[in-house]
Amino acid sequence: MTFGAAIKSGFAKYATFSGRAARSEYWWFFLFLLLGNMIAGILDFALFGSSVTTSTDTSVAIQAQSDGPFAAVFALATFIPHLALGWRRMHDSGRSGLYLFFPFLITLGVLTVLAIDAGMTSLLFGGTGPFYSSITGILALIAIFLMILSPFMVLYWLTRPSQPGTNDYGPNPAEVTT
Repeated sequence: MTFGAAIKSGFAKYATFSGRAARSEYWWFFLFLLLGNMIAGILDFALFGSSVTTSTDTSVAIQAQSDGPFAAVFALATFIPHLALGWRRMHDSGRSGLYLFFPFLITLGVLTVLAIDAGMTSLLFGGTGPFYSSITGILALIAIFLMILSPFMVLYWLTRPSQPGTNDYGPNPAEVTT
């Protein structure tokens, strides 16, 4: 699939979460998103300038941001097609599209473990912070490790080749003739 065909297909299947998407389709569309975000950011900066925030506190870095609408509009317009394409890409590698949310679920789990640890520590031991309870401390460390690892797992899944033939989600897009 070519760059232009991937963009056309991504928008033609704007909110299609069923079926499969070839690896080339996903990564060409991803390149389009990177380039589009860069161009939108440059347009925002050129037309609307930027606001720079500085602080006398040495722990706070200088932050620059644009107040322009182009990057936000581009991100909103491409969010659903990118999500749908990632969903179909997971189908193409033989996994449920829900695997895209794996990092989010792990992060939610880490926050839950830390909240439980802080609450239980306060109730049981009179402590004020996490990691006082050894069991929840160990669980929190495991969860943090998984939280760091999970985006790389999703990236690995997105780069896997297509399953040959038909799988549970439909025919292989490389083998289908239109």
